[in-house]
Amino acid sequence: MTLSPAEVVSRVAAFTGNDLTRTLGTIEASVRGVGVAECAAFIEDAGAGREVLAAAAEMKRLAGQINVTIHALGILLCLPHVLEPDERVEYVSLGAGNTGRRFDLETNLRVAEFKFIRWRGGPEAIRQNSIFKDYFLLADHATSKRKFLYLLGTDHALAFLKGGRALKSVLSRNEKVRSIFSERFGERYRTVGDYFSDHGTAVAIEDVSPWLSELAEDLIEEPLAEEMADRTD
Repeated sequence: MTLSPAEVVSRVAAFTGNDLTRTLGTIEASVRGVGVAECAAFIEDAGAGREVLAAAAEMKRLAGQINVTIHALGILLCLPHVLEPDERVEYVSLGAGNTGRRFDLETNLRVAEFKFIRWRGGPEAIRQNSIFKDYFLLADHATSKRKFLYLLGTDHALAFLKGGRALKSVLSRNEKVRSIFSERFGERYRTVGDYFSDHGTAVAIEDVSPWLSELAEDLIEEPLAEEMADRTD
């Protein structure tokens, strides 16, 4: 039986209550002394039936779609702020994975990538790798159109792009991009900052926070989900 999202939430909430930590603590205290003969009754009394597990599994599946949904909505809601009066969309790429389209947005005037993440400024290697990939592929793309990288805040991204992290590390997990970069530049650049100092004007980096205040205070894309959603073609 397929559950609706409302039913999924209702079943999981019935188990977790308002405070999952407190609920689990109560169960942990109550389960002491329970033997095999009492297990079934205890599980039923705790509201921990298989239907709750099924609902939680379905919630996890639905949650996997949230990042893609936010990415799609974010791009669409940015369009009124991005497009100029004489500009027309040629395509948008709203889904995750390899869509066969090079960038998130292409118009008659620009190509663009969007990253709706809130950086914390700590060791964020996966996000840094993804940002560099997007920046490099935009910068390296042969076109007369303007190039844009749209981010939720630009301070941490710019600090990374101007910084001393080794390109060997940044490119280590993306063989395709590493191959393209090596073919273009060989061993010319050692760090991200070395590359950015020569190509820092190739792509305009702009902050979308004023347009998407609903996202501005939260970390929207988990690193793993972001990495899985990257397009490398």
